[in-house]
Amino acid sequence: MSQTTLTKKRKAMPGAGGGFHAIRYTFQKAREVGPWRLWKAMSARNACKTCALGMGGQKGGMRNELGHWPEVCKKSLQAMAADMQGALAPRFFANFGLTQLQALSPRELETSGRIVEPVLAAEGKSHYAPVSWEGAMALWADALKRSDPQETFFYFSGRSSNEAGFLLALLARLYGTNHVNNCSYYCHQASGVALAQAIGNGTATIDLDDVEHADLFVLIGANPASNHPRLMTQLMKLRRRGGQVISINPVKELGLKRFRVPSDPRSLFFGTAITSHWAQVRIGGDIALLAGIAKALRALPGAIDRDFLARATEGFEAVEAQLEALTWAEVEAGSGLARAEVEALAAVYARSKRAVFGWTMGITHHTHGVENIQWIANLALMRGMVGKPHSGLLPIRGHSNIQGMGTVGVMPKMKEPLLARFAAEGLPLPTHKGFDTMECMEAAHAGKMRVAVCLGGNLYGSNPDAAYAREALAKCDLVVYLSTTLNTGHAHGLGKQTLILPVLARDEEPYLSTQESMFNFVRVSDGGAPRHAGPRGEIGIVADLGARLLDDGRAAKVQWATMNDADEVRAWIARLVPGMEQAKDAGKTRQEFTIPGRVLHAGRFPTPSGKARLFAHPLPPVASAPFQLMTVRSEGQFNTVVYEEHDFYRGQERRDVALMAPSDMARLGIAADDLIAVGNGTGRMTVRARPFDIKAGCVLMYYPEANVLVPRGVDGQSRTPAFKAVPVEITRLGPAPGASAPPPGFLRHMVRKAFRPAPKSC
Repeated sequence: MSQTTLTKKRKAMPGAGGGFHAIRYTFQKAREVGPWRLWKAMSARNACKTCALGMGGQKGGMRNELGHWPEVCKKSLQAMAADMQGALAPRFFANFGLTQLQALSPRELETSGRIVEPVLAAEGKSHYAPVSWEGAMALWADALKRSDPQETFFYFSGRSSNEAGFLLALLARLYGTNHVNNCSYYCHQASGVALAQAIGNGTATIDLDDVEHADLFVLIGANPASNHPRLMTQLMKLRRRGGQVISINPVKELGLKRFRVPSDPRSLFFGTAITSHWAQVRIGGDIALLAGIAKALRALPGAIDRDFLARATEGFEAVEAQLEALTWAEVEAGSGLARAEVEALAAVYARSKRAVFGWTMGITHHTHGVENIQWIANLALMRGMVGKPHSGLLPIRGHSNIQGMGTVGVMPKMKEPLLARFAAEGLPLPTHKGFDTMECMEAAHAGKMRVAVCLGGNLYGSNPDAAYAREALAKCDLVVYLSTTLNTGHAHGLGKQTLILPVLARDEEPYLSTQESMFNFVRVSDGGAPRHAGPRGEIGIVADLGARLLDDGRAAKVQWATMNDADEVRAWIARLVPGMEQAKDAGKTRQEFTIPGRVLHAGRFPTPSGKARLFAHPLPPVASAPFQLMTVRSEGQFNTVVYEEHDFYRGQERRDVALMAPSDMARLGIAADDLIAVGNGTGRMTVRARPFDIKAGCVLMYYPEANVLVPRGVDGQSRTPAFKAVPVEITRLGPAPGASAPPPGFLRHMVRKAFRPAPKSC
């Protein structure tokens, strides 16, 4: 088959992100679930279920924190439509045993339907089988009673509410374990650790209004056009008022070149150029680039705010000494950029009066992730861009309430103010070291964990070294998942026994709940009517477990029979969690609020000295492996959930591909759609090679499928795995047979679609 024919078989890349494609997609989802049903669901006063940029809440659905309407994106539509699916067919688990489930793609599992009854894969059985709620809860409680608390761990996603997260973490502590962690340990934990050391607070220093007034946005290791689409509205506005956008990334992404914001007629029809200045850095070269920009600033008169540094910071002397000794040869070799390119970026930054630095997992997913972020903070502090209005630091968090999970104490070691309040309440807490997520998996692999509890998310699919993760969970006596739909964890992340408990989606819960955005803003969600009989609210499930498990005196302080009341849970949150005092009356007032003390506009920092700190971290060594792999999400994906096999913005109709620089392909004699082996000491995959606008020496593959290649190495401080810096070797295998074959899983999906039940009405 000719190269021209192959190209025609693939999806053509559009000329811009967003636009009429996004509008067509909205109508497509409306047809799938019913236009009026979708409108009502999206308009309800519930917080968005996807990214932590946030929308919805008491200002109304499709409104942001400033009240702007319409605020909606493809991610929120995908998540809502998934929750509006019909129920799994009664015969589903009889027809699909564990072996058959393991053959399904992430998309096929997600689109199979809503889970509506508890199911159990008992030891030695080949299928999940239905079990009553009473039987499921008794099994779970008995397994915990038979286990040493230190042989259990609890994993939380950012999908759940503050109330559910707090309550389950409280139960775990009173039960006797500190092995309590959340999915940020595999994404943004490096941000929290780095910022806490640098500025005294692990979250954003700005609010949404600050972004509305910035004149420069430095976007590092991020692709918001695919992963946080509503941020594109803010970037569009910034460019219109004459501001600049610097994109630092090994890949030049379509949506960051040009984007059509569907809610803005001018942008919709004519498009908006988003990035004004590109920095196509090599993987792992961010510190070299940031230090190079800092070095160049020193040569620009007045660019460094030395008065601010002397008054409000400490540690700059060491940073300046490092910059003095740093050579341009080191900067160029480390970053992959020429000196002139770095100096041009420094000049853009020097002209800015109000700069915001935003980053995602392209920065955190390294074994030096904390150091990456502290160099971002260094660069911001050098010009006084932290601690004043309309500028600052913004970790662009991925899940809608992952920041809230940290706020309410879902972490292995609670912060001192939280511990002090627990002590004041007389609540007994375990004193042993709590394991982070990777430590829990390592302990499970060593046979030292008996029970694993997962509140949402996909622990298996989130792990590096997928084979190791599967082996680790298989050694647990019981793995419990609280879920709305199926994912690869239910098929591959199996314990000796695996229990799936169906839960209500956020907009189906029978009580009001709260969630926290990445701007430290606590939203209030009304909940709503359940779409299916069978699933239960998470708060009620945890309260039921507490009453069964903590019946030996440990419940004296917490009356679990009353903890199925969200108002009662919020009363506990208000007493125990600093900054969440206003949550107490949320059920009555429905008042939303910004957590005090986090947005930094006054030039003073919540550190022991009251000053921010700069860190002189050295440049990491240049990788010696032939290629560095970065795993990424597609435009039709959210976290581990794959809604579509194709990636519209990258022009890919399938996910079993490796995107490479054309120069690298030519050097290795690889043609488009040739089969290649991508491997290292962790794993090996056979995929198709395709050319893309990526830095030479770098390769892009899709997550979570490429997790089989990701080693278990983590950042030493945050324990975040290096999903974005994986050393690999590539070998050409030859032309792919049947190059026009459909993506893996497509035919199975079409066959099963015929017997999946239609969605039920609200």
